[in-house]
Amino acid sequence: MKSSIFSKACCFVLLAVFGTASAEEHPSTAQANVHVLAPLRMPGLDRERTLRIYLPPGYEQSERRYPVLYMHDGQNLFDAATAPYGEWGVDEILNELARTKQFELIVVGIDHGQEKRMQELNAWENEKYGKGDGREYMRFVVDVVKPYIDAHYRTQPDRAHTAIMGSSMGGLISHYAIFEYPDVFGMAGIFSPSYWFAPAATEFTRTHALPRDARLYFYVGGAEGDTMLPDMRAIVAIMKARGFPQRNLRVEVNARAKHNEKAWNAEFSRAIEWLFDGVH
Repeated sequence: MKSSIFSKACCFVLLAVFGTASAEEHPSTAQANVHVLAPLRMPGLDRERTLRIYLPPGYEQSERRYPVLYMHDGQNLFDAATAPYGEWGVDEILNELARTKQFELIVVGIDHGQEKRMQELNAWENEKYGKGDGREYMRFVVDVVKPYIDAHYRTQPDRAHTAIMGSSMGGLISHYAIFEYPDVFGMAGIFSPSYWFAPAATEFTRTHALPRDARLYFYVGGAEGDTMLPDMRAIVAIMKARGFPQRNLRVEVNARAKHNEKAWNAEFSRAIEWLFDGVH
């Protein structure tokens, strides 16, 4: 039932954002090629947001340009010190892929907004939380963050080399992002998307078309609640009914996985290798 999903998701948000343990109790696990940048101002929201950037191991020794993956909930991506209940381990995974497969890309993590997280990662109205700030948040990503990254780092800035990814509410806003900005993002990783939080996302999907070469990777765990999997399958069904190419759409379900970073860590490598296949 939606109520059970709502309580589980809200519990996840409270744990991920506030926790019950201080960050000092968790030593840093961020790799040396992860850098924390100065906060950037968010136009229209009167807030600032910190960025965390992962650079490939060979970045300093090369002159090449790299594809870029933009991710939400930056505190939870690289470092246990800022994610007391678990991190994705994006930096460790990518360092290993660089070593074993010469797979390299830049990752830009955008910190979540603490108590503003639910609003910022939702582009629609919600009965409990009111108007979402997701449209303004994504304008910040597209109009401020991406131009800054492209100006200061050796990126491949075109849509064919630019992806967006997130989980839970981050999955929801990543869905909005690729549909609203198909000229910016050519790929999206949509993990455990909180479609229950934004029923309007269904009609949005029906009325917004994607370029046929866009690539979307959907993932959900079977132990995340009663509606997560059906909601995701309903969205995928709409896309298929509208003729979106099956070859550019991948749907993965881990029957035993729960709604947490451990599960997203386990799926991350498969997702990015599929999304960026042929890009390097």
